[in-house]
Order: sequence, then structure tokens, then C-alpha cells
Amino acid sequence: MTISVLTIIIAVLVLAVGLFVLRAIPGVRALFKWRGERIVTCPETKQPAAVNVAAGEAALGVFFNEPTMRLKECSRWPERQECGQDCLQQVEASAQSCLVWNMVSKWYEGKSCAFCHKPMSALHHIDHAPALLGPDFCTTEWKNVRPETLPDIFSTHQPVCWSCHIAETFRREHPELVTDRAAEPRRTM
Repeated sequence: MTISVLTIIIAVLVLAVGLFVLRAIPGVRALFKWRGERIVTCPETKQPAAVNVAAGEAALGVFFNEPTMRLKECSRWPERQECGQDCLQQVEASAQSCLVWNMVSKWYEGKSCAFCHKPMSALHHIDHAPALLGPDFCTTEWKNVRPETLPDIFSTHQPVCWSCHIAETFRREHPELVTDRAAEPRRTM
């Protein structure tokens, strides 16, 4: 092989890699933009519904310059699986504000724990999930609640920090192991 042929092969490979990267970056952005569970208002029932966009398919569509969006999951399926997926317009219009994680983070923001009254810290994916105190005075992690019920739950429940949730769960499940003591008056010297 001569040097000019080797130079042409290297140039073609560099161009191919450059073109791939140029197409891959928007695809990866689309993947991160469309992944995650979202809450939308179902156009049919006018009730909240939890949906997941087929983010991988959307990213491939962007990569091949044929953007397509469709739902991968919906809380109304399989009964209504053949719907027109008109709720995708809501997702496209407000991709970040309808994400369940963002909605929950915004709801906890600025609130205090119903038990210890400490301010709720910002939510992080690797931290323990805060909980919700229901009208029945039982606590449950927000992650264990069906997402489509969150809008209603936010109006009837109170925020609870992880530590108080664990303490109250233990108190509820093992009352025979809990001793309640009256608070002692503060001592002054």
C-alpha cells in the first residue's frame, strides 16, 4: 500500500467517525430528554395518566434524521392501547415540567417534615426517598405511589422526611417495642 492510499483511508475513517459523532450527539440528547415517567392529562378522560415515551426509539429517529415519538407505556393500557396518543403533544410542549421526578421535587421544595418540622432537602436520585403522610396517619414513600395519583395525593398528604418515615413505620409495625415517654422539662442552671 502506498502512502497516498493509506492517507485516503485514514481521511475517510476520520470523516466517518466525525459524521457519526455529529449525528450521535443530538440522538443522545433526545434520549436523555425523553426518558423518564411523566404525568399528562389524558385527552379522552381528562384525568391524570402516567406515560413513558419510547426514548430509545426517539433517539434513533433523531440519529437517522427521522424524528418519531410514540408512547412505550401508559397507565391506561392495555385497555386503551389503541388510542391516538394525543397526549404526546403535552409531553412535547412541556417535556421537563411533566416529569414525575420534577413534579415531586417541586412539591417537596420549601416544605417541612410533618413530624420533626425540619426543612425538606432537595431530592437526589441516590438519596433515600422522602415519604408522604396520608389522612390515615400512615406514611409511604412517594416512589411506592402510582404516579397518576400524585396530583390528588399532593392535595391531601403532607411531606415526611426519610428518618421520620422509618421511625413511624417501625412504630406502626412494632408497637410492642416502642415506649413513649413524656418530654422532660428543660433543666436550667
